[in-house]
Amino acid sequence: MVRAAGLAVFVAAAMLFSVAWMLADVRASEPPAPRIGVAVSNPPAADTPAPPVPEATALPAPAPLPVHASFEALAQTVNAIIAGSGADVGVSLIELGGPVPSAWSDGGSTQVDAASTYKLVALMDEANLISAGRQNPKGSVCFQDDDYEDGWYDDYASGSCYMRNDLAQRAGLFSDNTAGHMLVRDVGGSVSLNAFAAGLGARRSSFFDKNTTCADDLAQLLAAEAQGRAGGAAAQSYAVVDDAALVTGGKNGAYVLAVTTDGAGGDAGWSIIAQVAAAVWQYETAR
Repeated sequence: MVRAAGLAVFVAAAMLFSVAWMLADVRASEPPAPRIGVAVSNPPAADTPAPPVPEATALPAPAPLPVHASFEALAQTVNAIIAGSGADVGVSLIELGGPVPSAWSDGGSTQVDAASTYKLVALMDEANLISAGRQNPKGSVCFQDDDYEDGWYDDYASGSCYMRNDLAQRAGLFSDNTAGHMLVRDVGGSVSLNAFAAGLGARRSSFFDKNTTCADDLAQLLAAEAQGRAGGAAAQSYAVVDDAALVTGGKNGAYVLAVTTDGAGGDAGWSIIAQVAAAVWQYETAR
């Protein structure tokens, strides 16, 4: 048993020796690895200067972006007009032209009686329906007794009918109340009228029934009209209102101005509107 174990050890040792000898023999028979070298022809001298670095080309400075003139001077002038009037006044300006058209408002969100400005919305809504082919400008709208309100014209009678163009002229140029009522009914009543106004940005107003508005809303409506979003030229031909206007011919293009007054009627109210309009025109001419 012991002899068998010893034999196994020798056999294992012999086998390990044979393997080691074979590996040594293989290594001895391998050819040497080739040496790799890179031949350099004409190497640079040690004192060769570095290649020149190209000079950076200066790019022209970008043109400065246009900057809108401050509204501070206009605000001071308008505030002085308002303070001297003793009335509640709202002013809203939206510029439609110039390098940086902007908007400015002073008391523009103050709610006031809309008076006849609901007719502006009715005319714009009607013009929009006409331009979309949903109404015929020569189509007729017939008078109903509930339409009547004392105004410029007194030829209304039950069963009498009028072309939409005629009603538009009566409401737009002469602010006739009955014609205005008929146009509101023709576009679907006060709910449809206010939905149309809200779609153009006049979201604080309730025209015709409660009949309240603000300068900001009136300016939004006229800006939409001027940009062709509310009947375009068809509406512009009707848009004659007391205290909101699309002003063209300015140095920097058109602008919209809305002025509302409360507490100063008649000539006093018109005087405030005229003074504010003149101050805005002067500002727009100078900017």
